[in-house]
Amino acid sequence: MSKKSAEIVLSKSELQERRRKILYRILPVVSVLLLIIAWVVASGGDQSAFPSPMAVYERFLKFLEKPVQKLSLGQHILASLGRVLAALISSWVLGISFGILIGWNKKANALLGPIFTAFRVVPPLAWIPLITIWFGTGEFPKILVVFIGAVMPVVVNTQAGMSNVDQQYLDVGRIFNANKRQLLLDFAIPSALDAIFAGVRTSASAAWMVVLAAEMLGGKSGVGFLITRGMESGDLPLVLLSMICIGVIGAILAIAMQLIERWVCPWTVKKSN
Repeated sequence: MSKKSAEIVLSKSELQERRRKILYRILPVVSVLLLIIAWVVASGGDQSAFPSPMAVYERFLKFLEKPVQKLSLGQHILASLGRVLAALISSWVLGISFGILIGWNKKANALLGPIFTAFRVVPPLAWIPLITIWFGTGEFPKILVVFIGAVMPVVVNTQAGMSNVDQQYLDVGRIFNANKRQLLLDFAIPSALDAIFAGVRTSASAAWMVVLAAEMLGGKSGVGFLITRGMESGDLPLVLLSMICIGVIGAILAIAMQLIERWVCPWTVKKSN
């Protein structure tokens, strides 16, 4: 192939790559527009009980003038995020530690693994009656329910990552006379970071979903509480407004976790590319 032909092929590939990047930027916008069109169509009938975009917007303006429970929409969102953050920090610390323990130590896995397996199949919301009886309906019970929902994926993924550490990494450490502590901290944990962070990312989504359910079952603040308030009062625009906030905040959390993962585990980005 001549140099000129190679340049033509290269330019075509670059052009295709640019078109592909433009397409990937346009498709999310098209997706949102299609969703809005479907929303307008669904709410356009005479007998439709589905709130229109204008009705939701007007409810948002009303929310600004008359807060619910003397709290603005932003304060309700921050209340939910505060519960999620408190639960996530504790679930990450305890979940990663416990996952490393049962994933690295075979004796600990034989002793504690069956207990964890039995408890992890119980849905977090199934704990609400017991937790309510034990601790009441304050802030701690909500955070505890979210913690239970968030810690499970962290432990599962951490255990899997530690159990599947490539033996070659450990052999290299032993060649350099590394002790058990060095093998764990310098070889096993770094090689399992991909799996650990997969659990961390999953736990963030799980925590956001569980906190909303916990707030719907009891509470006087939070986005989940707003859905319950709207359902009890027949205020469907408030329900839909709360659902939109849930989706937006959930998307922001997912993007934030992806950015943190790229910073902590930059090699995962290279693998995906």
